[in-house]
Amino acid sequence: MDSSLSVTNMSQFEPVNILMVDDQPAKLLSYEAILRDLGENLIKASSGREALEHLLKTEFAMILVDVCMPEQDGFALVEMIRQHPRFQKIPVIFISAVHLTDLDKNKGYASGAVDYVSVPVVPVVLRTKVAVFADLFRKTRDLARLNQELENRVLSRTEELNKTQSALLEMDRRKDEFLATLAHELRNPLAPMQTSLELLRGIMGSDQTIEPILGTLDRQLQQLTHLIADLMDVSRITRNKLELRREPVLLSKIIHNATEMAKPKLETYGHTFTVDVPDEEIWLDADSIRMTQVVFNLLSNACKYTPRGGTLHLVADGLDSSAEISVTDTGIGIDPEDADRIFEPFYQVDRAIERSNGGLGIGLTLVQSIVEKHGGTIRLTSSGPDKGTTFTLQVPRIAATKPLEPEMNETPATKCRRRLMVVDDNHDAAITLTKLLEHLGHEVATCFDGSEACALAAKSTPDAIFMDIGMPILNGYDAARQIRSQAGGEGIVLIALTGWGQNEDRRKTEAAGFDRHLVKPVNLADLEKVLSEIPQSEPSVTP
Repeated sequence: MDSSLSVTNMSQFEPVNILMVDDQPAKLLSYEAILRDLGENLIKASSGREALEHLLKTEFAMILVDVCMPEQDGFALVEMIRQHPRFQKIPVIFISAVHLTDLDKNKGYASGAVDYVSVPVVPVVLRTKVAVFADLFRKTRDLARLNQELENRVLSRTEELNKTQSALLEMDRRKDEFLATLAHELRNPLAPMQTSLELLRGIMGSDQTIEPILGTLDRQLQQLTHLIADLMDVSRITRNKLELRREPVLLSKIIHNATEMAKPKLETYGHTFTVDVPDEEIWLDADSIRMTQVVFNLLSNACKYTPRGGTLHLVADGLDSSAEISVTDTGIGIDPEDADRIFEPFYQVDRAIERSNGGLGIGLTLVQSIVEKHGGTIRLTSSGPDKGTTFTLQVPRIAATKPLEPEMNETPATKCRRRLMVVDDNHDAAITLTKLLEHLGHEVATCFDGSEACALAAKSTPDAIFMDIGMPILNGYDAARQIRSQAGGEGIVLIALTGWGQNEDRRKTEAAGFDRHLVKPVNLADLEKVLSEIPQSEPSVTP
């Protein structure tokens, strides 16, 4: 706000209008002579009617009214003036040539007067009283103008903020769209690479010469897949859309899954790794996948920031009402100024070893967010640079729960021959997945667009269709709806195999008629699980 402008305006003298009402011209002239030095605009009226006409045309700071006038006395005039909403607060001074009793004064106050002046008028008294009311009006008017100015500026600023907010929301929306599109575009080339790897492993897995190479490819593909997933998770966290699928789960299972995931990285870095888990069963009401991600991220973080050949130690324990997990390393440590910001998105410790190991600076952000969504806490301790770091998290535990009995499948998934169809406009992705499914013993037809898939499905009625979503000519959503409307289409298991993996994408595929939603690149275990759930149309078993 430009306060100097407002002060200048308030300090400038602006004459105000003063209405003088008296039926005797001589008195009006005397009032005018007394008040002339004040520099105000003095307006005369010789009757109540004339005074009312002036009031309707002009704004007045105050009114001087003679009490005794022939047509309408001052009391009646002021009562009439006060009935109008615009004039209810105008100060009125009665001037009387007769002695007024207290009763008369009460009548005047009741009609709206604020003061009295007796005749003969003492000039200094009248001038002082008028000056006070004039100055009060001027200050009130200036304050009203200032308030209006402030209000206008607030409104203007609010409009600017609303426009800025709208722009930020639009930028945020575009960012989310960009990240989703980026994830989709990155997952598409990863899909045929992952499928080719699984196929090679199935064909050449027993070759000890090729296995280390396949292992390297697998680890690098998993790293890329995790980076994409982390980017999408950060986007969900910033929009508070990270969802948990809670269920009773053993802490030991989470630790086991996370350490198995981290084992290749631990071996690559040559670290000594120890795990200390209590014998008692500690149950959590948690999202097993997300909590596994938390422990894995902590182990992965410790691996990267610990020089090769270091030591990592994971300890899990059950407290009275919570479970505690700590990961300690002998790595580069953390400066106190970095410790306060280590959980911020994209914040990275500016150390040479960190730069050499890469990373997006989002792993710990995900850890903190997931832990807090589980009602837990996480903290770090470090004695400083090159003295290692310990991350300790606590999440609520629940009473012991009887585990669900797994459903038994009499026939192994890979032994059931099924008639399948693969639909993807990415030829590499379609062909490699076809080869892998054929290697698993299935009969597979391949299409490269939605229209071709609908026509082939109508002729052959396969057991299941693996279909991409973002295809030209006819996209996966429309193709699924068309297949469902065809004869025999209701019995086909439709599986969306796509680079789009957000919750909204899953809702769209479900609405279009898909039974499953797999995100590229799909690993062999998930693929075999889905295959095992597809009803078999042929009882034949491959040898």
